[in-house]
Amino acid sequence: MNMSIATRTMTYLAVALLLVTVTWAANKESILHSFGGSPDGADPAAMLVFDSAGVAYGTTVTGGQYGYGTVFQLKRSRNKWTETVLYSFAGAPDGKNPYGGVTLDSAGNLYGTTASGGNGGPCTGDGCGTVFELTKSDRKWSEQVLYSFKGGNDGSGPGGGVSFDKAGNLYGTTADGGTHSEGTVYRLAPENGGQWKETVIHNFTGGKDGGVGSLGLPLVDKAGNLYGVAEIGGAHGAGTLFKLSPAAGGKWTFSTLYAFKGQPNAGFPYGGLISDASWNLYGTTYYGGKDGVGSVFELVLGWGGHYKEHLLYSFKSVNDGNAPTSTLLFDASNSLWGTASAGGDPDCDCGAVFKLMPASGGKWKERVVHNFKGGSDGAYPYYELALDNSGALYGTTAAGGTQNQGVVFKLTP
Repeated sequence: MNMSIATRTMTYLAVALLLVTVTWAANKESILHSFGGSPDGADPAAMLVFDSAGVAYGTTVTGGQYGYGTVFQLKRSRNKWTETVLYSFAGAPDGKNPYGGVTLDSAGNLYGTTASGGNGGPCTGDGCGTVFELTKSDRKWSEQVLYSFKGGNDGSGPGGGVSFDKAGNLYGTTADGGTHSEGTVYRLAPENGGQWKETVIHNFTGGKDGGVGSLGLPLVDKAGNLYGVAEIGGAHGAGTLFKLSPAAGGKWTFSTLYAFKGQPNAGFPYGGLISDASWNLYGTTYYGGKDGVGSVFELVLGWGGHYKEHLLYSFKSVNDGNAPTSTLLFDASNSLWGTASAGGDPDCDCGAVFKLMPASGGKWKERVVHNFKGGSDGAYPYYELALDNSGALYGTTAAGGTQNQGVVFKLTP
C-alpha cells in the first residue's frame, strides 16, 4: 500500500486530552516537553539525537514561526528540560515539513530533509523538498539548503533523514520522483566552495528492485556499501532489502538481497535497518506477520550474500501494538527496543513502546513497556528511540500532550 508519508503521519484518531501519569512494566514515563504549535512546533514525527553534552535535537513537521516546521533542541539543567527552536522553516526557498529528525556531524552541525518546500520544482505546488544543514556561529543557528529537489529524475519528497559515510558524503532516499516515479536513492557530495552535488545512485522501478524510499536512515558499512529497504515492490509486492555498492567510474551496483513475502511473513518495511556484529539485519514492517498488522524481523546473512528471514515477533494489535514504522535499537543486553505507531491500549489505539528479549531455542519474547493513552503522555510514536548510559529511553509522539501537538518523552527503568 503506497501511502504518502504526509498522509501516514498526519492522519490521527481524535484524541481526548486526559491528564494522566502512566507506568507500565516497571518503566516510568515522564514528559520532557509538550508541544503547542506556535512558536515551539507541532507533530515531532522524528527521532532524537544527542550530542556529547547530552543536548537532544529533533524536528517538528509543522508549527513554528511560519507553520511549516522547526528544528529544535532540548537541554537539561538539573531536573528540568528546556525546549528551544533553533530554526523555523518558511517554505521557500528553505524548505517545508521536515520529517525524520537530524543527523549530527563531528563538528556539531545538523543535517536533515524537508518533504516539500525549496525552490527546485512545482510538485504539489509548494516545492519538492530539500536537504539542509544547520550550523552554529556566535550562539546563533543558520540554515543552508544543500540541495532542492526538482521533482524529476532526481526525486522528490524525501521523508527520511540522511546518513554519512566516512568520506563525508550524505545518503538518503526519496518517496517519489525518479525516472520511474517510484522514488530514488541519492548521494550528496561536498565540493569546493561549500557547494554540494547530488547524484541519483538508484532509481526504483516498483518491480523486483522495490519502490518508495523508507522512513529510516540508510545503513552504511565500513566499505561504503549502503543497505536499505523499499516499502513496496519486489518479487512478492511486499517490499525489498537492497544493497548498493560503489563501483568503478563513480557508478553503483544495485542488488536485491531479499524480497519480503507479506502475511504470514514480514511485509512492507517502512523503518530503517540495524545490524549486529555478523551483519545480520533487523527491522520492522508496517503490515505482514501472522495477523497482518506488523512484525519484527531478522534477516540472517547466508552464502553468496543473500539473506534468510526469521520472524521474531508478530503483532496482535490489542495491548501489544501494531503498524510499527520505527527503526529498532539494541541495548547492552542485546534486547531490541522499538515503537508501534498504533494499537496498544484498546481504549485509545495510540501506539506502544516494546522490548524484544532473546529467549531459549532462538526465540524472542516481547514485553510492552508503555501503552500510550492519548492524553498528556502522548500518542502515535512513529520513529526510533534513543538510549542513554543509564538505560533511560527517549522518543517522540506525533500527537497527544497537553495541547494535542505531540510530546518528547522519557522512559526510566
